[in-house]
Amino acid sequence: MRAEATPPFALDEDHDMPDILLHHYDNSPFSEKVRVCLGIKGLAWGAVEQPVIMPKPQLVPLTGGYRRIPVMQIGADIYCDSMLIVRELERRFPDPTLFPDGNRGLAQALALWTDRSLFQAAVAVIFGNLAEHVDPAFIKDREALSGQPFDTDRMRLAIPHMEAQLRAHVALIAEQLADGRAFLGGDRPGLADANAYYNLWFIRNAFPPASGIFTDDALVSDWVGRVAAIGHGTRSPVSADAALAVARDAVPGSSTVARRDAALAGKTVTVAADDYGRDPIAGTLVGSSDHHVAIRRECDDLGEVVVHFPRIGFVIQG
Repeated sequence: MRAEATPPFALDEDHDMPDILLHHYDNSPFSEKVRVCLGIKGLAWGAVEQPVIMPKPQLVPLTGGYRRIPVMQIGADIYCDSMLIVRELERRFPDPTLFPDGNRGLAQALALWTDRSLFQAAVAVIFGNLAEHVDPAFIKDREALSGQPFDTDRMRLAIPHMEAQLRAHVALIAEQLADGRAFLGGDRPGLADANAYYNLWFIRNAFPPASGIFTDDALVSDWVGRVAAIGHGTRSPVSADAALAVARDAVPGSSTVARRDAALAGKTVTVAADDYGRDPIAGTLVGSSDHHVAIRRECDDLGEVVVHFPRIGFVIQG
């Protein structure tokens, strides 16, 4: 749910710039996961609209070349990938928690299901059905992103199989809800709900007829309604130029390198996704843990920024 539309923030206005800036676009499924988490926590945030396809001239200066959406910015600290973004939101804003049932590890691991196999099934059903209506520029962009053909004709032929796959995925959600619980973890919403919900939201918004895959199950349909009713917190539009100015005027937070990475501390490394959008991002290793790595970059127009990536799904090379 959106806040009432207001003009994007400019630096000379008497507004308090939100601390959290989310670089996204409205129909981005992975952004919806983060927006639901912002809603669960009741947070105020700035919505920085970015293009759906390249070029993204006001995003890549922040990230060093990383082009996937969403990206979260807090000052001069830049967080890439929804898996790390929600983890950082929980670290900075722990109450209310994204893990009301205590299953922190399991809820985060759930993303490996929803972000990969469930997401790919949703993509095939959506774009197989849309097929000839998909913008050729979008197809070309996604082929460059993935490094393989974005073949909507092949997706169309696979619709029967992929719809069956989707129904099987949705049946798992229904099974979890079968005891009458309101949310996947119990009485309160959490990250597990945001993870499982966003693909169904994606289907409903991109190709509504496919919604029958989940709306014919009352348990799942009612749960989708409850998650949607959470909203997105308090959203305010922020211009991309204003977001760049925030980074320019800020200083990155402190970081610590894990002992196991001591040999790379202060040295130039590259970080790249291991599935798609594999463009390597170079910088100086300044932070790491079991769950993330952080690299410092110097940008002529922005000064110093620190870009953070999750460990899972990313390759770090010295």
